Amino acid sequence: MTSFKLAKQGVQNFGGGWTEDKLKSVQKYLAAYATIMQKQKFKFAYIDAFAGTGYREQKTQDKTSSESLLAADLAGEEPQKFLDGSARVALKVEPRFDRYIFIEKNETRFKELEGLKSEFPDKAKDIQLINADANTFLKDFCNKKWNAHRAVIFLDPYGMQVHWDTIQTIAKTKAIDLWILFPLGSGVSRLLRRDGQIDQAMREKLDNLFGEKDWYDAFYEKKKQQSLFTDEVSVEKVASFKSIEKYFVSRLKTIFPSVAPNPLPLYNSKNVPLFLLCFAAANEKGGPTAVKIARDILRKK
Repeated sequence: MTSFKLAKQGVQNFGGGWTEDKLKSVQKYLAAYATIMQKQKFKFAYIDAFAGTGYREQKTQDKTSSESLLAADLAGEEPQKFLDGSARVALKVEPRFDRYIFIEKNETRFKELEGLKSEFPDKAKDIQLINADANTFLKDFCNKKWNAHRAVIFLDPYGMQVHWDTIQTIAKTKAIDLWILFPLGSGVSRLLRRDGQIDQAMREKLDNLFGEKDWYDAFYEKKKQQSLFTDEVSVEKVASFKSIEKYFVSRLKTIFPSVAPNPLPLYNSKNVPLFLLCFAAANEKGGPTAVKIARDILRKK
């Protein structure tokens, strides 16, 4: 995803209409944000925490990997072709940002990201490439003074890699606007077994995602069943896609002063909601304006 030739080696396999909706929404916001920030005194950056390679391809190649298996399930039935990923989308936005920070943990993808500097020579000196775990890097990066700086960050993980304490760190900056892809049907709903018997490893994933253990009581109810000799208590899943959405938005509202109330559901070709594209603003003064712009972009057609 950096140069067209290299993209074939480690290109990401996500594609389809839901990917287009995601990137178009973020692109529209970045253009509006940069237009406003040009008139301000702040230095402003775009941060892509799961930058991939810069390109995406609409067809899976390695059908044995877990990521490719997920992609095969999510992708729409569109022709195979190379398209801009979020990193290249951001670099094409005008007005331009002062700085671009692209984070990618996978070494193969990271090597392809390096081609962005030659592809966008006018922005090369302002592109910073980070080969690191996004959670680890962001916790350190956000822990600084933001008086003269502002940023938009896009958290677009391949699964459930984003930890709640990372989101908290972003909120504490009071300076960053956050776009995050929440794994609604592709992650959370799949882990919520009907009988409530979720193993410890999966519980910990959900704890890390939501930042608390109360999700269990929100998504399950205890039911009494009368038997011949005694009352038996069973657990029943009551969570729906909508209730999971409301729960995550409510969690964002506990740490961000402004949160868009209408996250955009992103559907696959089978009309299953895979993700939610959510927005939150950490700055108290600029938050209402940011949410107004994001809310209009996210408004369901």
